[in-house]
Amino acid sequence: MSASPAVEGWFTTGPEPTLLGSRCTTCTTVYFPPVRGEPAGFCRHPACDGGEFETTELSRRGTVWSYTDAQYQPPPPYVARTEPYRPFALAAVELPEGITVLGQVADGYGVRDLRVGAEVELVVEPLDEQLLVWRWKPVTELGEEADQ
Repeated sequence: MSASPAVEGWFTTGPEPTLLGSRCTTCTTVYFPPVRGEPAGFCRHPACDGGEFETTELSRRGTVWSYTDAQYQPPPPYVARTEPYRPFALAAVELPEGITVLGQVADGYGVRDLRVGAEVELVVEPLDEQLLVWRWKPVTELGEEADQ
């Protein structure tokens, strides 16, 4: 059995994965997570009365707006990947589309590898044997140490 996205329709997989957002067809405001369901609802932009959206691929790279780590184990339904629980880093990433998306940082990276304004890129990693999740991986500059 091959792994599949943990949340269907939120990101693509493959060599160049992307987050999937929604763009209002009236005012072009972009949203993540994507707007789903029938009817699609309403545009969240206060000056827009649009209600139709198109799926749009978001930029694969962005800059760290803020970051932290999860020193405590989140409550259920969260399932720890390690025993004992090992803290993980979270980054709020500002995308060129003008939105900020929160996500875990890629395996092998932590708060010591992040700084505000640093560039990160989207990667897809296994959550377990069946599910894939998207995460933010720091982009190294020429001359810096590559993957850890």
